[in-house]
Amino acid sequence: MSRREGSLEDPQADSSISPLPHLESKIQQTHSLARLLTKYAEQLLQEYVQHQGDPFGLPGFSPPRLPVADLSAPAPGHAGLPVPERLRLDEAALAALPPLLDVVRRRQAELNPRALRLLRRLEDAARQARALGAAVEAVLAALGAETRGPRAEPAAAAIAAATATAGVFPAKVLGLRVCGLYREWVSRTEADLGQLAPGGPA
Repeated sequence: MSRREGSLEDPQADSSISPLPHLESKIQQTHSLARLLTKYAEQLLQEYVQHQGDPFGLPGFSPPRLPVADLSAPAPGHAGLPVPERLRLDEAALAALPPLLDVVRRRQAELNPRALRLLRRLEDAARQARALGAAVEAVLAALGAETRGPRAEPAAAAIAAATATAGVFPAKVLGLRVCGLYREWVSRTEADLGQLAPGGPA
């Protein structure tokens, strides 16, 4: 029997082949994506503020932190959770963001129809959040982490209806909040993946 045939019959013969390089590559690629999107999220937030007029962007302006259905900022104790649990929270937030960003884009198309770059950034952000969420989900699967069951449908439709009937200022504040949450969760995801990336903190 050849050595090749023996290796097919005996799983132990291939024990030197480890899935770790594949896992490390997946983590590294996802971490790099999160780092890139963190930069894009900051650019989106700046672009959004630039198109809202006063008092947005003025020194000392502190808009109310409106609650957003299906999504809140990372909890203060997030960093103390086990990494898989943090990544599950990251993935859930990234899944909730695209429909919210779509609502903001549609409202901005009414309020700032000539702000084509802002509208394009909002559209890109929704697509990028989906891509990063799928990549994080793949990392969790590769880690063997337990996945959550099906999520409830997002409340974006209700938010869209409320935003459409809201005044201009509340709609702008809500959009600012969603863009801020996008930045916070993408940045948080980058930090959490950094815990797993080669060369990251132990």
